[in-house]
Amino acid sequence: MLYVKNVLLFLSQLVLLWAIYQFSSLIVGILHLPIPSSVLGMILLYLLLTRGVIQVRFIEKGANFLIKHLALFFVPFAIGLMNYTGLIKTSGVQLMLMIAGSTIIGLLITAGLTQSLSKREKERTHHEQSHSHSH
Repeated sequence: MLYVKNVLLFLSQLVLLWAIYQFSSLIVGILHLPIPSSVLGMILLYLLLTRGVIQVRFIEKGANFLIKHLALFFVPFAIGLMNYTGLIKTSGVQLMLMIAGSTIIGLLITAGLTQSLSKREKERTHHEQSHSHSH
């Protein structure tokens, strides 16, 4: 019985993640937004998590499974690259520099945002503690 419960929990978490993605696809389609629906889905998931609408435990097992098997999602991409060997031969260095540069920029932005949010959370916690001690 516990096995069935765990399977249903896992599947419901995958369905929740899929529903967020589908909702973001719908929004991108209706509003003709110039961003991929997967990016909007991640933003939406982030907002839902930070606002407490969804708790991490509601998606944790499903998300961990997807992250664990992330490499499998890139197999079609890698096979597709075989169609562009000419482009890779002529512009491979430029492509690699662009990929490396954008990765570094993304990491720096993520690090800065994480640091900023962490600092803000510490200040908020410190502020709440100082008010609770003064009352």
